Amino acid sequence: MNLKSTSCIGFALSFGMLSCSVGQKKEAPGNEARRWAIALHGGAGTLLRSQMTPSRDSAYRASLDLALKTGEAILSRGGSALDAVEQTIAILEDNPLFNAGRGAVFNQNGKVQLDAAIMEGEKRMAGAVAAVEGIRNPIRLARIVMERSPHVFLCGAGAREFGIEQGLDTASADWFFTRERWEQLQRQRAKGKSGAIENAAHPNDGSFGTVGCVALDQQGLLAAGTSTGGMTNKREGRIGDSPVVGAGTWADNRTCAVSCTGHGEYFIRLALAHELHCRMLHGRKGLEKASGELILQDLSKAGAQGGLIAVDGKGRIAMPFNSEGMFRASSNGRSRKIAIYRE
Repeated sequence: MNLKSTSCIGFALSFGMLSCSVGQKKEAPGNEARRWAIALHGGAGTLLRSQMTPSRDSAYRASLDLALKTGEAILSRGGSALDAVEQTIAILEDNPLFNAGRGAVFNQNGKVQLDAAIMEGEKRMAGAVAAVEGIRNPIRLARIVMERSPHVFLCGAGAREFGIEQGLDTASADWFFTRERWEQLQRQRAKGKSGAIENAAHPNDGSFGTVGCVALDQQGLLAAGTSTGGMTNKREGRIGDSPVVGAGTWADNRTCAVSCTGHGEYFIRLALAHELHCRMLHGRKGLEKASGELILQDLSKAGAQGGLIAVDGKGRIAMPFNSEGMFRASSNGRSRKIAIYRE
């Protein structure tokens, strides 16, 4: 028996160990690699595959990649899920390709009115804003409503005033103006569309969309956020599901964090984000099964298109959608995915 084996046996016997392994490195207690995960979306059912040019495809994928890297960097170094969600969505809000922030659609009066919500899963604290004008990043406003006010939901001028009081960046109408969104408004005006529910049968004309992010951090905490410009040519003051806690956004450490995208009226009626939580908590269903049923069965049966992204406390990710495509990306530090259609 060689010296190494003898030493090992002696060590094992002296500490009452039954076996030892030579040459195997074990992590010291408390130093094990901790799990984290993130998923994001840039809207579902917003662009037909036949309309996607190679250059446009590349632009969307590069934008999704940039946003994903933002969240990955925060989570991989031990940052919070809330920070990852806020910063990732802010990147998407500043990108004119997506219907949120700078790329938001115009309402029937030719104005950009923004909605957003953010929620954390430990205490289920949430903040939301709706019909806000002139705030560059509504997701940041939603977070300060959650953390610096006694309220959950602020809207309109009051929400804007609170954001200015808190030192948030504002932006002029020129910042939010994009030629593509303006032309979409003119086309809908010409067709006599008013953002009514019956017009949801045309989800691929760019009339609506959303951005969102969900994350699990190394401390085991979940967070979710959603931001949108709503529907093209929507009525003044219309609010969709994105800022409605339980409809388009939800986070609970017991189950999952979820952000939805699609025609908001249907998600509100189904209380879809909270329903996913309920099916997991009370129905004992797994994330993939519960989310798939909601989107592929319940939402489809209601006659609407859309999707969701969700992550549970074990880092499992689900991203179902029933439209032709959904801009989406995900990562857990070991594998990452960027996709638009069923690829």
